[in-house]
Amino acid sequence: MPPPSLQNPIHTLLKPLLFLFIFAATTTSHTSSTTSSPTLSTTLSQWQSARATYYAASDPRDTVGGACGYGDLVKAGYGMATVGLSESMFERGEICGACFQIKCVDDLRWCIPGTSIIVSVTNFCAPNYGFASDGGGKCNPPNKHFVLPIEAFEKIAIWKATNMPVHYMRIKCRKEGGIRFTISGSGIFLSVLISNVAGAGDVTAVKIKGSRTGWLDMGRNWGQNWHVNANLQNQALSFEVTSSDSMTVISYNVAPKDWRFGQTFEGKQFET
Repeated sequence: MPPPSLQNPIHTLLKPLLFLFIFAATTTSHTSSTTSSPTLSTTLSQWQSARATYYAASDPRDTVGGACGYGDLVKAGYGMATVGLSESMFERGEICGACFQIKCVDDLRWCIPGTSIIVSVTNFCAPNYGFASDGGGKCNPPNKHFVLPIEAFEKIAIWKATNMPVHYMRIKCRKEGGIRFTISGSGIFLSVLISNVAGAGDVTAVKIKGSRTGWLDMGRNWGQNWHVNANLQNQALSFEVTSSDSMTVISYNVAPKDWRFGQTFEGKQFET
């Protein structure tokens, strides 16, 4: 376990205020359909260069979730296989949920040969403009930088390495179960956290439909929290989710008409 002195304040991630999401109920959609165009394999990157650091196991960000809004990462199913991205990669939260394969390179002293890890994007590494990007500002533009839980970092490198050169590649996400929709809000304001997304992993567009309405576009609030101003109470809810590779999955009647704020429901999943 690294000594506290190795924990660097420039690793501090942006921690917006989070809603409490209570996984109080799980329901599978009654009928669903999937529309696909290009698969993620057509948009996968080649191995690219970046650097990676870690934060200590005692850091509370594991339970508060971070800039993507997933809440408690263990309860949300992400565990320690997570990563925070620097500003040049974070895309203002649009990339939340995407998956990367990362391996340690070019440092025979610290790399663990033949190893790699797969992580999901759950957080943001804020820039520190008090330092130059080639000095202490590891997450300043244009740096490509990953911040990992130490449990993930130690799978590819010895912790004494601290700031390591790595190679990374965007890959498909593989998840157990369906996409999860956690509903919060009050009155006509309805917010939905979308998590456990397979395939591309990120979400670029969401529509919602009540049993007495047509399809309504939802706006991105922050991270993977989406919102709409509409009175949809006492209506069964359906969702249409589109990912960055232009694949769309529709889950009909995910939430029954007696749904309540704070509940989580499970819908159709992207094919992988």
